Amino acid sequence: MNSENLEALEKGLPNLLQHVDNVKNVYGLPCVVAINAFPTDTKAELDLVEAKCKELGVNVRLSEVWAKGGEGGKALAEDTIENKLNAIATKVYRADGVTIAPAAKKQIQQLTELGFDKMPICMAKTQFSFSDDQSKIGAPRGFKVTIREVKVNAGAGFLVAKTGDIMTMPGLPKVPASERIDIDENGVISGLF
Repeated sequence: MNSENLEALEKGLPNLLQHVDNVKNVYGLPCVVAINAFPTDTKAELDLVEAKCKELGVNVRLSEVWAKGGEGGKALAEDTIENKLNAIATKVYRADGVTIAPAAKKQIQQLTELGFDKMPICMAKTQFSFSDDQSKIGAPRGFKVTIREVKVNAGAGFLVAKTGDIMTMPGLPKVPASERIDIDENGVISGLF
């Protein structure tokens, strides 16, 4: 269409929204809607699509690849470490956002410069609360998650954001498996499994 027609756009949106619902609720996958903008699209039309998607809690980005080529698609690819941390905190933990300590800000900058900002994030956080404070048991509201350190686990392929006063260490049983391992006089090892 060469002229603005919000009524026609509104009639076509259920198709898009059904796809979004399928991706989110049938397949359980994260969803981003790329609004494929053309020169004839008006701001009101673009805003309407964005508003309807946001009502469903879906990320929306403007794609201008038709007019600008690859440069026009950069908004789709940009998702900073800070954005990911905030998304996890607000959408999963229902926090009011994150507070990033100065040391973590410096680490985030370095990780971004080294190209690690595209990795997924694992939050190291207390298991007793959706907050980063183990004394706020259950599912509290009205808090921010403090990010004190961000490090890369390159082999595993993700970043670890340490929150609150959490320490990371391997989980070990009270009695280590090594206490059950033995070698008999014939060199046969027992107790490994």
